[in-house]
Amino acid sequence: APSRTITRAVLSEEQAEGVGARVRRSIGRPELRNHDPFLMLDEFLVDKNGGFPDHPHRGFETVTGIIGPGDVQWMTAGRGIVHSEMPVFGDDEGGEKALTKAHGLQLWINLPKEHKMCDPQYQELLDTEIPRAEPQPGVVIKVIAGESHGVQSKVYTRTPTMFLDVTMEPNKVIEQRLPVDFTGFIYMLSGRTYLGDSYDSSHPNTNTNTNNNNGQFVASSANTNNQGQFVGEAHHTLTFSDSNNGLQEILRIETKDEPARFVFIAGQPLNEPIVQHGPFVMNTNEEIYETFFDFRNAVNGFERANQWRSTAGN
Repeated sequence: APSRTITRAVLSEEQAEGVGARVRRSIGRPELRNHDPFLMLDEFLVDKNGGFPDHPHRGFETVTGIIGPGDVQWMTAGRGIVHSEMPVFGDDEGGEKALTKAHGLQLWINLPKEHKMCDPQYQELLDTEIPRAEPQPGVVIKVIAGESHGVQSKVYTRTPTMFLDVTMEPNKVIEQRLPVDFTGFIYMLSGRTYLGDSYDSSHPNTNTNTNNNNGQFVASSANTNNQGQFVGEAHHTLTFSDSNNGLQEILRIETKDEPARFVFIAGQPLNEPIVQHGPFVMNTNEEIYETFFDFRNAVNGFERANQWRSTAGN
């Protein structure tokens, strides 16, 4: 089957966020405001005393993974939750490790209207609990959500979602299948990948559009090689084409002379209105007003919000 292609690449530049945190925003930046069903993806680097102090959420899910240890937390905010995200660097004896920074990713996934006011839920996954697919030597795919090469995640997702953490050694090729109705993207953590089918340089798709001033570009001669493959580089978000009426169910991904690590994220679009105010994501302005009322008055999901303080975030 022909491969899906990459429609554009957007570079994520580092910015300050939270307390003592540096963030590269992928989905959620101006060029990628919403990529239904995804609201935000951040690559973050947090120092020992930093993080994201107590804050509320309503109406979506967050997936947070620490790249070193490899553990993942899948949080469904639903009707309301208040929490802090402050990495704790301690060893088994209660002392302190030499580790002073946490490097990770956080993804925000929108919830459909019927689940926005569900009860909150946490799904915690240690690295050792995350199944791996190894379609060939030198390729490891951590299946955080969804399925890859016959390996299925146990994570329950209210919005149908794939979340794969892929490591490839040089000179490898994989074909990752995804449902025809899913939108998706790759976020490159390191290295370089070559995406899509190979063909000769006379292929018409190799000279379509050019770069703009926002670091955003659509598959063009500037970011394809002479086989017409799209070249993906570190800290870039690469958005997938649609499935061409169901004809393209795979994305072909290749490495050449260097290894690569990236996340492959795809999901079923909700096609619902999005009204977002910071950490609250609903379908209408009225629902946002109601959310502010509930939070200020500590009701309807925020009953303990006025009194509760985390130990890590204070």
